[in-house]
Amino acid sequence: MLSQKIMTENSTTNPQHKTEYYTGEAKFSPIPMSVSSPVIKLIDKNKVRANAVEAMHMQAHQQIGMLRKQAELIMQQVKEIQERLKISELIYKADMRFKPVMGQIYHLYEKEEKGKFLVSMIAPNEWGRSKSFSRFLSTIRLLSDSTWDVLDKASFNFEEFEEAIPLNQDV
Repeated sequence: MLSQKIMTENSTTNPQHKTEYYTGEAKFSPIPMSVSSPVIKLIDKNKVRANAVEAMHMQAHQQIGMLRKQAELIMQQVKEIQERLKISELIYKADMRFKPVMGQIYHLYEKEEKGKFLVSMIAPNEWGRSKSFSRFLSTIRLLSDSTWDVLDKASFNFEEFEEAIPLNQDV
């Protein structure tokens, strides 16, 4: 059934004023028809818009912050790979009298001769009296991508090692 409106003239207040009455089903009424009818509130579109814009900005800033953290992590990983690449290039310039096996642990030493280095399978505490190096630098591992990982990074001085064998110099 379609809603109906009846127009009546209200002659007591204003003879030209017409009053509208709704006579359709109550559930379709644009206004509450009884005390038990649900409250019909007008929507403040500006408030709804302001809340939506605020929520949008909050969500966008949260996502931007998360993406920035991810980008920082990726850049840190890039920096670590670049450092590992530099170290690996320097280690490959060191004296190595064997073919290294991926995943195995080796030891990097500085030889008596300045600027010369040695990669050995022998740990610093396993050498007898015949040391062929002046000092132990680091314990290293050959990774599956053929780069070297420095296992004791805290005690390894990369700058000192790099100064001894510049990257553009072949040993």
